[in-house]
Amino acid sequence: MSDRIRIAILTASDAGARGEREDASGQLLREWAEALGEVVETVVLPDDAATLERRLWTWVGDGLDVVLTTGSTGLGPRDVLPEVTRRVIDREIPGIAEAMRAESLRHTPFGMISRGLAGAARETLILNFPGSPKAVEELWPVVEPVISHLVRLLHGETRHENS
Repeated sequence: MSDRIRIAILTASDAGARGEREDASGQLLREWAEALGEVVETVVLPDDAATLERRLWTWVGDGLDVVLTTGSTGLGPRDVLPEVTRRVIDREIPGIAEAMRAESLRHTPFGMISRGLAGAARETLILNFPGSPKAVEELWPVVEPVISHLVRLLHGETRHENS
């Protein structure tokens, strides 16, 4: 693994893809992700399962270290990102999604509605965030401390410092 984490950001939003809404949550994720590594691509795509899945597979195939997604995690008829993510990942990391929902519940009862997942697809970490900029702001501090460690683990660096 190189020292620089390679990251992509995907916003799933019909309105955003049509240019009708600013991608505020994706922009926030980009700002914070740049402190962890190199953001190689940021895209806004419609809530279309096939389109979203193709993009995730492309990034996994390109060997990106981290994919951060935002949007399409609720219960609306076009909220499909958890299902798409589940088809792409090899291994789910439920503790991350549980921690994100627990933190979200501290701020709003609607936090329990988020269906976002976290998981590994080959050596790529995929994290689903809600589409709200406020939620992204609240949840980034929950996951940021473990991202670099998870990337090292996915690249086979499993030796513990104190072992």
